[in-house]
Amino acid sequence: MKIYLVTRNTGKLLAAKSVFDRYSIEIQGVERDYPEIQANTSLEIAKFTAIEAAKDMGFPAVREDHSLFIHALGIPGPYTNYIEKKVSAIKLAELINILGDKTGHFEVATVLAYPSGETFEHVFQVPMTFGKEPKGDNPKGWNGLIRLNNEEKAITEYPETERLHIWSQGYETVAKYLIAKPS
Repeated sequence: MKIYLVTRNTGKLLAAKSVFDRYSIEIQGVERDYPEIQANTSLEIAKFTAIEAAKDMGFPAVREDHSLFIHALGIPGPYTNYIEKKVSAIKLAELINILGDKTGHFEVATVLAYPSGETFEHVFQVPMTFGKEPKGDNPKGWNGLIRLNNEEKAITEYPETERLHIWSQGYETVAKYLIAKPS
């Protein structure tokens, strides 16, 4: 069985491969760019792109999208990518400290789409908190502030492979669906 993963993100490819290999499902990255719509949820974004890619290629396609929700700000997560380009990690930490709520979550949506438009969808959340200051050798925007599951370490302070089990949950659900689905 072979499916296509619509991403150029090496971390997403690594997470997907770590799961699909265990189920003997061949995963192929898609090098073509597909439009990424603006929407209030990661599910809307992932679903649109997965369907477009599957129809275009004529093969099943998977798209994963994740968004960061900052509870103190109340802004829909898909829009934080834009805000991150305008507000430094230091300024965000100052703002969050003033507002007092250091909590947030990632919303992760994984969608498997078929050329017919049929989809299988999975959404989950990863709780997180913000630290008082960026940490790590290469903080990359806000990642130096983000601590998963109330950890003291920031995302930038551990190897990406150490947290694959967190980010690959959607791929795991899709793989189990594919294995259980009658041909």
